[in-house]
Amino acid sequence: MLLSIKQLHGDKLGAFDGDIGHVKDFYFDDRNWVVRYLVADTGSWLPGRKVLLSPHAIGQLRPCGKILPVKLTRTQIENSPLIETHKPVSRQYEEEYYQYYGWPYYWQGDGLWGMNGFPLMDPTAISLPVEEAAARAAHADTAEAHLRSAQAVNGYHVKTTDGASGHVCDFLLDDESWAICELVVKTGHRFTGKEVRIPAASVDRISYEDSTVYVSLTADAVEQSPEHHLAAAVEVACGPTQTSLFL
Repeated sequence: MLLSIKQLHGDKLGAFDGDIGHVKDFYFDDRNWVVRYLVADTGSWLPGRKVLLSPHAIGQLRPCGKILPVKLTRTQIENSPLIETHKPVSRQYEEEYYQYYGWPYYWQGDGLWGMNGFPLMDPTAISLPVEEAAARAAHADTAEAHLRSAQAVNGYHVKTTDGASGHVCDFLLDDESWAICELVVKTGHRFTGKEVRIPAASVDRISYEDSTVYVSLTADAVEQSPEHHLAAAVEVACGPTQTSLFL
């Protein structure tokens, strides 16, 4: 099932032992088109702080009403490595973060999630002390992460092979693998235009300097793409299998 990232914004987050805030943003890997982190705004619980939650802590995206269950305790989250959300997420930070929770690195292996195609929640994983996690991180691979804010890319211009064609207005996320399968593009006039779905695989590159998403489609192909309706339920191909879209 594909979920709208836009509709997940603002959903409450519940740990094992209480509320921890709400969904603020999603950080995605712009090379593999998969969400690596959910950004939580902790509100009055941890004032002024935002925390990253890996899909490993959530598993399949199955909101209970408007509450998304997180398989961690409030203490684990409170003691997790601090993140400066106004700066890019570094691989060094990711290493410290993953080692703190005891999860396998997603960037080591041939699968979308390291050795697997889905994020796996290990109920026996125990958080490491911050000092020990940091010490281990000092000896790990320091390749650069390619993480981007979905909130920041939302609104970017879409440029086709023969000109401009609207702007990004949403992302459609697979609820099991957390892969972004499609982008929703608003074409035509701001008020009278329509929203269409284009495959994430059609994106050639994203220019953060120009706030533009370049795609390998013509403007006509984008215009003729399937329309996006929030109330629709359709079959969408994402990878080797068919999945339903309920929005």
